[in-house]
Amino acid sequence: NGPRLSVVAEQAKVVSSRGGNATLPCKIQRDQSLAPNRKMRIKWTKLTSDYLKEVDVFVAMDYHKRSYGRFHGRVYLQGSSPMDASLVITEITLEDYGKYKCEVIDGLEDGTAVVSLDLQGVVFPYYPRLGRYILNFYDAERACREQDAVVASFDQLYDAWRGGMDWCNAGWLSDSSVQYPITNPREPCGGKNTVPGIRNYGLRDKEKNHFDVFCFTSNFKGQFYYLIHPSKLTYDEAVKACQKDGAQIAKVGQMYAAWKLLGYDRCDAGWLADGSVRYPISRPRRRCSPTEAAVRFSGFPDKKHKLYGVYCFKGHN
Repeated sequence: NGPRLSVVAEQAKVVSSRGGNATLPCKIQRDQSLAPNRKMRIKWTKLTSDYLKEVDVFVAMDYHKRSYGRFHGRVYLQGSSPMDASLVITEITLEDYGKYKCEVIDGLEDGTAVVSLDLQGVVFPYYPRLGRYILNFYDAERACREQDAVVASFDQLYDAWRGGMDWCNAGWLSDSSVQYPITNPREPCGGKNTVPGIRNYGLRDKEKNHFDVFCFTSNFKGQFYYLIHPSKLTYDEAVKACQKDGAQIAKVGQMYAAWKLLGYDRCDAGWLADGSVRYPISRPRRRCSPTEAAVRFSGFPDKKHKLYGVYCFKGHN
């Protein structure tokens, strides 16, 4: 005599991108012998990366429906049939990434299913102007947010490593572990005779420990571009030049997203909002990142130097 109610997700993972929509599948299978129940309750929650907490997303019981917190007004049940508990999320944000739980309670019977929402995007290592290994976990969250990104998850870093990412500085991930991806083992990076993989320092103290960070960003709504300007600019002039063009100086995450998701390619070093100078190369050539497609980094120069152009970003809301 099996359960009289079960809940199934036909796909364990759904992929979307920032600004897009997604339907998280959840179907109710109910034994015919159960009397019809108008008080069947459907509840969606988001699981935190450590599974310790659940964040309320949406609850429905009969005609009562409610969405919570930052999901308010962006989520609803697909409701293609009375047995369809699938959740539609609209205007997806970077923070929506993660695992969701669909729970159905029908009298004494209940069932759950878990679905992951994955976003297409790009992972990039980051440290601020002040230098290496100075970010505690909360600083790291803020640093990514300031670059139009969020702290990357282990799965996102793993996907980036499989795509060839090789980076020898340890950075925070969203579960508060500290790790770094190595595709080309060498002495200073865990040893030459080690296998490629993600080196893991384990979970670290969010307040006391200091590292760099791996950030994740996804598609943007707007235009990222190199500003054509008659002269090279200091940092302050660069900020003003973008404003004069009806834009803002671009953020590091916007450059990575344009490079990875739109194939943006420009061999001119330009200021970005954090005071760094970078340029995105998607077609490697002799004088521009000859060996690999990459966002090239020229450091954090003196902001008074008139040596660089500027990358701007115009948001379309």
